[in-house]
Amino acid sequence: MTTPWRRVVTALAAAAFSLVALGTASTQEAHAQDTAHDPILFIHGWNENSSQWASFTTQFVADGWNPERLHTMDYVSAESNRDIAEKVARHVDDIRREHGVAEIDIITHSMGGLSSRWYLKFGGGTEYVDDWVSLGGPNHGTLWASTPFCFTPDSCREMRIGSEFLAELNAEDETPGPVNYGTWWSPCDEVIIPQDSTVLEGASNTETACMEHIQLSLDPRVYRDVRDFVR
Repeated sequence: MTTPWRRVVTALAAAAFSLVALGTASTQEAHAQDTAHDPILFIHGWNENSSQWASFTTQFVADGWNPERLHTMDYVSAESNRDIAEKVARHVDDIRREHGVAEIDIITHSMGGLSSRWYLKFGGGTEYVDDWVSLGGPNHGTLWASTPFCFTPDSCREMRIGSEFLAELNAEDETPGPVNYGTWWSPCDEVIIPQDSTVLEGASNTETACMEHIQLSLDPRVYRDVRDFVR
């Protein structure tokens, strides 16, 4: 026998479940309809991995991006950036195919900016990338790459100031094609030395508050700037 009290409890539970289901469905529907934002490929820095982007991706989802349109990639830091650029190209092609889009955005930290720039300049990537972001990228090299702390021969050699790799990458046009280029650099970066090595001619270049190298991919203020740049 069902008592009136039990009927009330059952009704309240059903109502609560309906509200949760409705909220979940609304969120899923909003994400499913998220075609206003380009898919994003996040590329981590030297000796890091894709978990570096947990903070940024969480905030992007909170701000309305469909999590299925946020992609990361891993690579071996010991590889040449030329070889990593080929992996970037494959990831971009896969993401475009998966979502049926013509262009995506790329957000990078540190050395991740070099391989993606190589892809843009020499791999035909300017046709498929809308916005590109470099957070603390060694775009003109770093003295740190000449220290014992940088222990991967190929990639460290390429990050050294005056390297053949950087000379080729920065020759003539540092920001080729119709891509929107944005860089963020910290005056207190302990890895990118000189700190303004990140700045690119033809890009939107932003000096952040004083913060360490890794904080550029974690700081909420930098996140908001980047979000507005790729929106």
